[in-house]
Amino acid sequence: MQLSLVRRQSTLAYAQTQREILQGNQIADLPHFDASLSKHQLPVLQAAGVEVLQINVGKLCNQTCTHCHVDAGPDRRESMSRETAQAVISALDRLAIPTLDITGGAPEMNPNFRWLVQEAHALDRRIIDRCNLTILVANGYRDLPQFLADHQVEVVASLPCYLEDNCDRQRGDGVFQRSIEALRILNELGYGKADTGLRLTLVYNPVGPSLPPNQAQLEDAYRRELKSRYDIVFNQLHTITNLPISRFLDDLLQAEKYESYMRKLVDSFNPQTVPHVMCRTTLSVDWLGNLYDCDFNQMLELPVTTQSRRIDDLDWDELTRRTIATGRHCFGCTAGNGSSCQGAVLS
Repeated sequence: MQLSLVRRQSTLAYAQTQREILQGNQIADLPHFDASLSKHQLPVLQAAGVEVLQINVGKLCNQTCTHCHVDAGPDRRESMSRETAQAVISALDRLAIPTLDITGGAPEMNPNFRWLVQEAHALDRRIIDRCNLTILVANGYRDLPQFLADHQVEVVASLPCYLEDNCDRQRGDGVFQRSIEALRILNELGYGKADTGLRLTLVYNPVGPSLPPNQAQLEDAYRRELKSRYDIVFNQLHTITNLPISRFLDDLLQAEKYESYMRKLVDSFNPQTVPHVMCRTTLSVDWLGNLYDCDFNQMLELPVTTQSRRIDDLDWDELTRRTIATGRHCFGCTAGNGSSCQGAVLS
């Protein structure tokens, strides 16, 4: 209940309350993340360069998903400006970062989305669009699939289940059928098919407070069920653990499942995942141009630990050797086979 009240006040107050809950001592025997690293004789997390520049272009979205760590929705107004978008492209041009990863909200709703794609494509960068699928069949956006294909954009699309009821329970009534329609359009353009170069990745999030199943086995099930039921194909499946942030944290607290979920994450800590977590090779940029280690830290207002904290004034040497800012939410990325925006970190 506490988070619901804070959300109506301000984004900064909301982030602060989340940090206090996650880092607090309400669960006396729950370790902090760095203590678990030390226990397993692992060093503090350090960056290992920057391979992905992930930009969150805003929180406006045509959906309101229960697991959303961004608290995105139709009523949000945060949106990256052209000036900040130009600073992103300038950094991409100056630096040897091979991948631009665009997320939101529904990133396609940002007025500068297509400009960002065109500019990054001209720089011959790999471009990822983290798409909710339904935006591709929304009025005013139906030409987007062709635009994405023309610019060789990889589509990473959320589809939390191949069963309609499970999907709609997490993402809203009617979302599944609109998602299937969007997937068929992408397939018709060549997405998900061999030798087209148009990659289509699906993303699975658990519906409730549980860890994802084995990624390879679930991918086989998705591939079989989507092909037999809807004649849909895709390249790969990513499984991502729901982190106790924003809307999902709020739901855990209201259902009185926060403590049990946190214990599950801590008890499932896998030290073998630590060298492979995404924050070691990712730099995250918010809609205002501020820098973070990952999109999760961004939502908690945990900036990078360096003096350079903005995209338009970054110190490359400092950022590529930085210490990662951590918290108890980091157990979500290191539980089981690990979790990242690229899916499970261990096979």
